[in-house]
Amino acid sequence: MIERPCYCDEWKRTQPDYAIYLPQIPFGEDGYNDHLMVEYTPGGAPLAIWTQGSREGARNLRVVSSRSNDGGETWITPQVVAGDDGIPGLVSCFGFPVISDRGRIYCFYTKNLGPIDGGHYFTGVLRSLYSDDDGITWNSGSVDIHHRRRQFDHPDPNVGCKCVVWQKPIRDAAGRWVVGFTRWSSQAVFPKPKAGFHLDSSSEIMRFDNINEGPLPGDIQITWLPDGEPIRVPCPIEPESYRGYSLGEEPSIVLLPDSRLFLVMRTVTGRIWYSVSSDDGASWRAPEVLKYRDGGAEMLHPKAPCPIYGLRDGRFVLFFHNHDGFSYGANGPWDMNARRPLFIAAGEFRNGAHQPIWFSSPKLVCDTQAVGVGPESLIWLAMYSSLTERDGQRIFWYPDRKHFLLGRCITDGWLQDMKPPH
Repeated sequence: MIERPCYCDEWKRTQPDYAIYLPQIPFGEDGYNDHLMVEYTPGGAPLAIWTQGSREGARNLRVVSSRSNDGGETWITPQVVAGDDGIPGLVSCFGFPVISDRGRIYCFYTKNLGPIDGGHYFTGVLRSLYSDDDGITWNSGSVDIHHRRRQFDHPDPNVGCKCVVWQKPIRDAAGRWVVGFTRWSSQAVFPKPKAGFHLDSSSEIMRFDNINEGPLPGDIQITWLPDGEPIRVPCPIEPESYRGYSLGEEPSIVLLPDSRLFLVMRTVTGRIWYSVSSDDGASWRAPEVLKYRDGGAEMLHPKAPCPIYGLRDGRFVLFFHNHDGFSYGANGPWDMNARRPLFIAAGEFRNGAHQPIWFSSPKLVCDTQAVGVGPESLIWLAMYSSLTERDGQRIFWYPDRKHFLLGRCITDGWLQDMKPPH
């Protein structure tokens, strides 16, 4: 590992193997770094895209990118891909890459256009830029893509949908790029109860039908899925009178060997929930609590990201917190301070099983020991993360306490004793 200057050595606490970005002062304009999406360019360079600002939800949020020319050991100074267009508060955030088969690299991100529906940094449109020089520069033009409007959105069509993509897309059985996103319901149509904790939410999917052909952003064709109702998870902690409430967010998707799609979501039940689609995302099985195996123990997890990744050797890895929110000093699954420690479980496909992926016992990845850093002294290990595999190296890229941007090698040796049940 290459040593890097920083205002402290706190970035080493989670034992990373790589460092993409380390803020130089605790409370600067770059104190918030999150939603770290890393992918290899057609030329073989690691490309990182993330959201940066002075703090989470700040009015100066912007999408930035950086490349490495030596496999991830060193990274160039980040460049702003998209900002506020000179109007404070019109933020750009939550960028993610899609690379076409023709080599064109797209960067999609959430763009606020002015109207706010309960939050400026997730109300807006999906905006797209592209690069034709391996991610070194980005074209100056942009195209806005409006989300499919649902009954959950604000009745005024000038108010954008509240939709956020939080992972990189994967390929479906036909080779098309698909990605999950959260849709939060507008309080104009689904009011939050006075005694409640959270906004109503559900999970959906978008499929980029022709992006492998390398079209200009204005010619990209998107199919919005499911065809019918979105994926919704009941929430028992809300008032009994709040009928129909759902909290099923941040869907993470993998492709199964039998060509079905498998999806996990964060909830506020203290458990991970999952669903399965047999028709490329057009419809989904009724969501259920994720277990280690059919008939096995439930996989405990608070309201936090729980990404799952498919590995090239056919296995899967799931990152989660391995408790229901009432451990490590937290007060329940809704407590953001429940987002630690971080564990991993290895998964394998089980043909014919009701739950198609069975998981090993969890292994501790890292912890913050409740030491806070950054502008809000966060202790969280909220995994708005990504994973890459290339040349036999598997790297998990993650934001440490939404401040440091790091990478950790997930080796075969490290996973070899993690055997799912048969």
